[in-house]
Amino acid sequence: MLSEIIEVKCAQGLHMRPAAQLAGEMMKFSSRVTLRTDNKSVDAKSILSIMAAGIKRGCIVTVECSGSDEQQALDSARAIITSEDG
Repeated sequence: MLSEIIEVKCAQGLHMRPAAQLAGEMMKFSSRVTLRTDNKSVDAKSILSIMAAGIKRGCIVTVECSGSDEQQALDSARAIITSEDG
């Protein structure tokens, strides 16, 4: 399992568009991908779960990836979460 602590840079946080982008990208990987905040843990392959978590810009999330392509999944999640184009 790999994990990384990442600050959310998307302008509006992980709202609909970045949440859809993240979930869609994570679906390409066989690894399990989880986003953890201080009080929530959500499946990063579920747009509704990501949106329900209410993750705002500046929040710190831990991305946990476990599986055969965990490094690629983590790299992809990091790129989306740290993009300011959200």
